[in-house]
Amino acid sequence: MIENTCENNILTIKPHGHVDSSNAAQVEADISALTALYPCADIVIDAENLSYISSAGLRVVLKLRKKCAGLKIINASASVYEVLEMTGFTDMMTVMKAFRRVSVENCEIIGRGANGVVYRLDDETIVKTYFDAGALNDMQHDREIARRVFVLGVPTAIPYDVVKVGDAYGAVYEMLNARSLSGLLAENPDNIDKYAQSYVELLRKIHATAVQPGDMPDIRIAALEWADFVKQYLPEKQFNKLHSMIKAVGEHNYMIHGDYHTNNVMMQNDEPMLIDLDNVAVGHPVFEWAAIYMGFVGFCELDSEATQRFLGIPRQTAMSFYRKALAIYMNTEDAEVLRDVEQKAQVICFMRLMRRAVRHTGLDTDRGQREMSICRKKLDYLLECVDTLTF
Repeated sequence: MIENTCENNILTIKPHGHVDSSNAAQVEADISALTALYPCADIVIDAENLSYISSAGLRVVLKLRKKCAGLKIINASASVYEVLEMTGFTDMMTVMKAFRRVSVENCEIIGRGANGVVYRLDDETIVKTYFDAGALNDMQHDREIARRVFVLGVPTAIPYDVVKVGDAYGAVYEMLNARSLSGLLAENPDNIDKYAQSYVELLRKIHATAVQPGDMPDIRIAALEWADFVKQYLPEKQFNKLHSMIKAVGEHNYMIHGDYHTNNVMMQNDEPMLIDLDNVAVGHPVFEWAAIYMGFVGFCELDSEATQRFLGIPRQTAMSFYRKALAIYMNTEDAEVLRDVEQKAQVICFMRLMRRAVRHTGLDTDRGQREMSICRKKLDYLLECVDTLTF
């Protein structure tokens, strides 16, 4: 039996059971009928339910590849993959093994972000599950970025396995006895000074890491796109000033994490380690502090319970942690200096939150209109006070 689907001009063929000399001719005829029905489609063979393939079946695959040079085989079992590897098919085409399945039922949630949820599987491993069921390309990108960051000397957890979690994909990390900084902060709020110090030490290491031009995205380019998105919601004078200030930041070939909150810092033997590197880029620290402000304070401007849901810590704890971290990073308790840096970060933060109100909340909702109103008022004030984003 052969199942099939055709979506986004990709024909997926899903054979069941054996494909050998007894049925290869019929399988070939069925596939030929499908390719005639969908002549322009790329083809993927989903081998999830294929338990055995003989040389006769391999000839069917070879003929199909001659028709479709981009043919892929996915979800091959260990035994089917071994046959394809031994016969050289893995050298001539993309063949992907089936993914191990894991359950996160009753597992502790140690982090939640825009792209997925991080669970503690056991004392030694965690898994980040992705909301997007088609996240394989994103995961491969994240894995490559993690390797680059690690090679550059930043303590980083690199995923060593890809698994299926229900219908979603997950990346598994070895994290022996590691805890998220959010979890530690929630359990031991009296240690806030110690945790803020560790948080900033790792952040300084990230920001001191030089990156070769072109190796990582430039956050300033993304920020200019964010500004262009909200242009229609700002007076022309405000937009022009905002756009000019972002552009004036200039190139800065030092690393930023891009989503540096306490869910994404794991503590292992009192040493901080990064996870969730899909937003890593190069750029001025103002863009990093904008994201930090947004995670610890900005979201609470829109929803007072945001940090409790997102980081698992109360609003006051989050704000206190942010302020301590900023003071340590800037190496000063001078309120005027800290306020100046914060206002610059707030400009980027509320521009991003305005964009988010449009894209994710929706201006056709009461909540979206309220969020937009808050962001407009904040930017009205900030764009009068701030003349440069650098510090």
